[in-house]
Amino acid sequence: MTTEMATTLESADIQKILELLPHRYPFLMVDRITAIDKDRSAIGHKNVTANEPHFQGHFPNYPVMPGVLIIEGMAQTAGAICQLATGGDNSSIVYFMTIDAAKFRKPVVPGDHLQYHVKQSKKRGNIWKFDCVGTVDDARVAEASISAMLVAAGAR
Repeated sequence: MTTEMATTLESADIQKILELLPHRYPFLMVDRITAIDKDRSAIGHKNVTANEPHFQGHFPNYPVMPGVLIIEGMAQTAGAICQLATGGDNSSIVYFMTIDAAKFRKPVVPGDHLQYHVKQSKKRGNIWKFDCVGTVDDARVAEASISAMLVAAGAR
């Protein structure tokens, strides 16, 4: 007889995210992380608001969230769960390494609730690779494959 163990999914509020990541406003692109399954997967949440500084120039009279910031939000979500999985004690920092197969399907605008669905596709030593999908109202707005390296704080 086999017994299956239930997985408890964790979440991280903004205070926990600030403990895990060095990013701060205006460059913090994730407000909350839910459905954290160790370093395997999670969903990052970003409430897109009109008062964010990038909307002043991207684009006047038609604010669109820059795709690079959507990718950054995916990376921050992945980085936070890597930090959590390794103890989250700030003894290391996550460095973005690669972006592959990035695609942008629909504009993200103020008022949208952007979700970053990140799923680990590979892990080798201190290097993780994640497949990421950005959604608004369950519609795919962006996707990319990213990789990151966890390095001891202070090391270069």
